Amino acid sequence: MKKIFSATFCLCLLITGRAQNKPAYVLYNAEGKKIAYSKMIRQLVKGDMVMIGELHNNPISHWMELEITKDCKEKRNLVLGAEMFEQDNQPALDLYLQGKLSAKGLDSMARLWKNYPTDYAPLVNFAKENKIAFAATNIPRRYASLVSKGGFSALDTLPAKAKSWIAPLPIAYDSTLPGYTKMVTMMAGHGTPNMIRAQASKDATMAYFILKYFVPGSLFIHYNGSFHTENHDGIVWYLKQQKPELRILTVTTVLQQDIKKLLEENKGKADFIICVDEDMTNTY
Repeated sequence: MKKIFSATFCLCLLITGRAQNKPAYVLYNAEGKKIAYSKMIRQLVKGDMVMIGELHNNPISHWMELEITKDCKEKRNLVLGAEMFEQDNQPALDLYLQGKLSAKGLDSMARLWKNYPTDYAPLVNFAKENKIAFAATNIPRRYASLVSKGGFSALDTLPAKAKSWIAPLPIAYDSTLPGYTKMVTMMAGHGTPNMIRAQASKDATMAYFILKYFVPGSLFIHYNGSFHTENHDGIVWYLKQQKPELRILTVTTVLQQDIKKLLEENKGKADFIICVDEDMTNTY
């Protein structure tokens, strides 16, 4: 019996040791220095807003979003918001949060992302359980598509109801912002200027509804694709145009082959950087 116990104990030590030497992610600050999760939380709760930039199919991104939200809730009143909900779906989301609509009903009434059940339902359900407001911040996709095809002017003829789901027109736009110029480079000649304007219509609309739902004294946590807030660009730029006094902190996720040291190209992308092993399994 002692031999069995001894062998089991040694095996547990071996597994634990390997896990400690093979972490799934490492947390860094903007300068590329490793930082403790608890220290990050202490800094995040001092802000007015936290923008969490995710990789949409990365399980570490989604797990960290939920954990950060839970731990910030212990210290601050929260308001939540997400790119994954388009503004015209706000009524359905509100009904679900109020317990007046089932999960199946929400799926029928709102245009949920395919990974909603695994990746976003936990956030929405946390908001529901804790009576936290949750803003649907994104422009309806069909209107971003109009911009992609015809520029901002394509929005001018929309009815008043449709315009209420979009940032007020005309939408401010600076094509020289680093994020937008990077998009041009990434598309390698396959994109058009209006595709960048479509991205801007999303950023502007998300910023507009973040500010609309923001409650002074509370911490607003927003979930979005990393590209929308990297380098304090995109949504953050639009927020600062309206409220330069806001203290906005950002979190992003990056993938690296070796996560023991943050690559130079990933430094400064956010105030806090979740560096994930590139072999991490995707959620879809």
